[in-house]
Amino acid sequence: MLDSLVADFPEHRPRPVQAPLALEGIRIVDFTHFIAGPFATMILADMGAEVIKIEAPGGGDDFRQYPPFNQELGLAAPFVWSNRNKRSIALDLKSEPGLALARELIAKADVVVENFSSGVMRRFGLDYETCRRDNPRLIYCAISAYGREGRFADRLGFDPIAQAESGFISMNGYADREGVRALSPVMDISTAMMASNAILGAIVSRQRTGTGQAVEVALFDNAVLMTGYATLQHLFTGEEPTRHGNTSPDTCPSGAFRAQDRTFYINCGSNKIFQRLAAQVLDRPDLAADPDYATGPDRTRRRGALFAILNEAFAQQPWAYWQARMRDAGVPCGLVRTVGEAIRSEEAGERQLVTRVPHSTGTGWVPNVALPIRYSATPLADPAPAPLVGQHTREILGDVLGYDPDDIDRMAAHGAFGNVGTRSPTAGIA
Repeated sequence: MLDSLVADFPEHRPRPVQAPLALEGIRIVDFTHFIAGPFATMILADMGAEVIKIEAPGGGDDFRQYPPFNQELGLAAPFVWSNRNKRSIALDLKSEPGLALARELIAKADVVVENFSSGVMRRFGLDYETCRRDNPRLIYCAISAYGREGRFADRLGFDPIAQAESGFISMNGYADREGVRALSPVMDISTAMMASNAILGAIVSRQRTGTGQAVEVALFDNAVLMTGYATLQHLFTGEEPTRHGNTSPDTCPSGAFRAQDRTFYINCGSNKIFQRLAAQVLDRPDLAADPDYATGPDRTRRRGALFAILNEAFAQQPWAYWQARMRDAGVPCGLVRTVGEAIRSEEAGERQLVTRVPHSTGTGWVPNVALPIRYSATPLADPAPAPLVGQHTREILGDVLGYDPDDIDRMAAHGAFGNVGTRSPTAGIA
């Protein structure tokens, strides 16, 4: 399937050679795995931070095992998506030499990010209170399921559980059946965004105060926020949100409609947009002026009748006809696309959202999905593909900690990198 990259997507366009990076000079030691933590550190890596990903020898981050796995690249698609622009070092934290190296890296770091189960970093002696003694400027971000303190600190959590317990699932789907989860890991991704924002705020604070601090982001806390303004609507009315499928409880008409050939979505978020839809798109000035449809609440009460009018009209012409008219009239609309259609769309191509970059082994191309951030003065770093487990172990120990090859060989003999003799030359201490 990756053979189609050349035909479907452009090669990444390099950033200007002399342009600085927003987080140049910031070093992050990354103990995270799965999605929320790695995606947070990837955002910061794209901004120019040096991210050193510490992984267990052998298998590394469990997210490496998520399908599909590409044998030629030696990487899985989900891991590639969330770990670009990082270097990987394989350390056995259960060995004293490996743990000592982790402490040395933390002492030279600006930021530590971890999302282990509560208590793990403390058992290793790598908790914030311990680490700050040697590095008072350290910013230490912990990403957890329900917080690091309190009665629920021991609970494990993944994205679907957060969707369920926050009320998010109860809001989504159709009224005549159980609520449904979002297939995209929206809670992990938004938690990652919160964590990266929190770290950036702590970096700015350190510039003023000279000292670091502990930062905490909990998946459940973020999931409650992700239910949006439904929380305040409930508190104002006492009513629980109900499932509306593809329609909206707040705006009308908003939903999916069918042209002759394709399904598309419109969202009339104001009276003026509805009036433009009726008068300019449908050529129905009478509908635009009808007092029965004058306000949002009026249209919501008569949603069934209004949708019948719209469906009958839209079925008369293909999508291209309606798209042109709605764009001219300023009515928000869009095709209901598949993922494959979306990434190959003209809009995605215009923004170069998906590109291809050479794999570090030189064996082919790796797809890259860009962050939705555009800086005029400090453009994001050019994407380097996600690393193999321990790909940069020797490089990091030499560049960052100043060890020579003989020192690294002695550490390997003492188990700092696990049982390297059982692994391929590209893993562990390559």
